[in-house]
Amino acid sequence: MCGRFSLDVELGTLQEAFQFEFSGELQPRYNIAPSQNVLAITADGGRRTGNLFRWGLVPPWSKDLKIGYKMINARSETAAEKPSFKRPFQSKRCLIPASGYFEWKREGKEKRPFRFIMKDEEPFVLAGLYEKWEQEEEAVYTCTILTTSPNSLQGAIHDRMPVILNEEGMEAWLDKESRMDELKSLCRPFPAREMRMYEVSQKVNSAKNETAEILSPLNSQ
Repeated sequence: MCGRFSLDVELGTLQEAFQFEFSGELQPRYNIAPSQNVLAITADGGRRTGNLFRWGLVPPWSKDLKIGYKMINARSETAAEKPSFKRPFQSKRCLIPASGYFEWKREGKEKRPFRFIMKDEEPFVLAGLYEKWEQEEEAVYTCTILTTSPNSLQGAIHDRMPVILNEEGMEAWLDKESRMDELKSLCRPFPAREMRMYEVSQKVNSAKNETAEILSPLNSQ
């Protein structure tokens, strides 16, 4: 599962890394939580565009947005067959940039939070799906993050991890002509040797805490 992540990178740096257009402003985010807006990159005719989508996919047939809280993640192994994810897996795929994500290790009654980042501390992208939900005059775009089995680093903390795409994978994920078997092959554990993790303060447990301090290693002061 991926239930929190951060994106504290300047917009220009993200645009240079992932080659997309975006007309709005982007503030540093240290503790992004479900139901909040996230940056998502889509492609149309080879042109990549940045959008703000609500995190938690809502199928078009849903009566309200509440179902999105249960759909912040989609298991990559079954998403192509599930009613809620089948259509977006086929034609509505997106990239969700991140600078790191959080996961919790359960020890008895306690849950210790850890942050996962790239070894070079560069931003990366998660594989996502999106949908358009409409009711009367209201239209909301929502998204979900795909998960897969863990690599050796993640496996010490949790039994799932988000699907992280390399540069070649990004291109194929956004390509509307990609075959289903090719897309499924992208949903694999990211190499542990290219990542690192560290424990952080339990301040991250509350979505109300949104300061850079959250990203600091525990007891680093």
